[in-house]
Amino acid sequence: MNITFPDHPVWLPERIPCPQMADLLSLAPLGRPLTKKFFARSVHEVAPDLIGATLLVDGVGGIIVEVEAYHHTDPAAHSYRGPTPRNMVMFGPPGFLYVYRSYGIHWCMNFVCEKEGSASAVLVRAIEPTHGIAAMRRRRRQQDERMLCSGPGKVCEALAVSNKHNTLVLDAPPIALYARPRKPDIVAGIRIGITKAVELPWRYGLRGSRFLSKPFPG
Repeated sequence: MNITFPDHPVWLPERIPCPQMADLLSLAPLGRPLTKKFFARSVHEVAPDLIGATLLVDGVGGIIVEVEAYHHTDPAAHSYRGPTPRNMVMFGPPGFLYVYRSYGIHWCMNFVCEKEGSASAVLVRAIEPTHGIAAMRRRRRQQDERMLCSGPGKVCEALAVSNKHNTLVLDAPPIALYARPRKPDIVAGIRIGITKAVELPWRYGLRGSRFLSKPFPG
C-alpha cells in the first residue's frame, strides 16, 4: 500500500501492523528520495551527507545517526585486496546495497559509492528509530528504543536485513532513503572494531545523539 506524505509516497508492505501505520501518520514529511546519483560521489562526501537522512526497509527504519566510510585504498575495506564472490557488488555501480556477515554472527549493511570499479562503501552503524518501532522491538526482543539500532548488527536485525538484501538497489522497494531536511551538527572520529587504518577519522555521527553505537570523544 502507499501512505502519501506531501510530494512523495512512502511504500509500506501489507504485513506491517496497524501501530506502525499510526507511527507513520504522526511523523513530519520526509525529505526528497535519494537516488543512485547521490551515491555516485566520493565516499567521503556521501558518508557525512547521510547523517540525518532517513532509511526505511519495508517501511521500517529511522534517521541515520552514525556511519563509517571505507575506500578501496583503505586496508580495512573489504575491497582492498580485490574482488571476491562476497564483495563483488562493491566493484559495481553506485547506489546498491552490500550486506555481509560480521564474525559469523551479525549482518551489516553498506551503501556502495563512487564510480564503478572504485569499490568504496558506507557502513550504516546506527539509526534513531522512527518508523515501525513495534516491529523493531519484536525483532530485537528489546524495549529500549536507544538499544534497538545502536550498532550495525542491531540495525540489520531491527530492519530484518540479511544476505537476501545483498545487491539490491537503494532507490526502489523494499529500500527507501530520504534526504535530511537540514544539515545537522556532525562530528567525526576514528572507526570502531577494526585493526587496520585505525587512525583514519572516517566515522561520522550526529553530535549529541543518544542513539549512537558509541559516543565520540569530547
